[in-house]
Amino acid sequence: MFFLRKAIDYKLNDNIPLSTPIDDVVFTVFDTETTGFHVATTDRLIEIGAVQVKGTNVLENETFHTYVNPNRDIPPVIVELTNITKEKVQHAPMAIEALQQFFQFVEQKQSVCFVGHYISFDLFVMKHELRREKMKFHKPTFIDTLDLIGFIAPSYDMRDLERYAQAFGTRMYERHSAIGDALTTAYLFVELLEQFRLRGYRTWGELLRATDSQMRSLSF
Repeated sequence: MFFLRKAIDYKLNDNIPLSTPIDDVVFTVFDTETTGFHVATTDRLIEIGAVQVKGTNVLENETFHTYVNPNRDIPPVIVELTNITKEKVQHAPMAIEALQQFFQFVEQKQSVCFVGHYISFDLFVMKHELRREKMKFHKPTFIDTLDLIGFIAPSYDMRDLERYAQAFGTRMYERHSAIGDALTTAYLFVELLEQFRLRGYRTWGELLRATDSQMRSLSF
């Protein structure tokens, strides 16, 4: 659940029964790009991309994308990495507006859960952008593909999204683009869900237990 001061309240549809089949669960797979890694202090959000997944189906026609005006210069190394220039962000919404649009997308799609690759960083970005506006961000229900990989293939020990996509033979889209990485993560996620079901697991509750998404502590 999200709670923003001024009585703005966004909610994930996460109160579904734990016995709900995975095929009936709607996920929002998302990614962010920033001006750097120091998001608690000097760095800022510059892009959000998301795609919906229902069960093991990636809904490519149900996406969200926006650039974000960071109100600061984008370092040349980030421009080179992401291809996000000052021209792309100068007329984009500020972070709070972009996040509100994103949360509205999530609520309209009745998403149960956020999914991301190393998602703690993306949630950390959101937390600090909202904090700058004196708004509080409560920890949402989320699944990290790294945790699901750890459950299915614990011998794998790497972080890079592209290497995992190659290892599991899934589609790859433009790297270091929020929407591209969200789509790559979505296809990796549905392949992992297929692997999960091959091991005899079928329900939302089993998926939560396997990924420990409610047990991890992110300093929110």
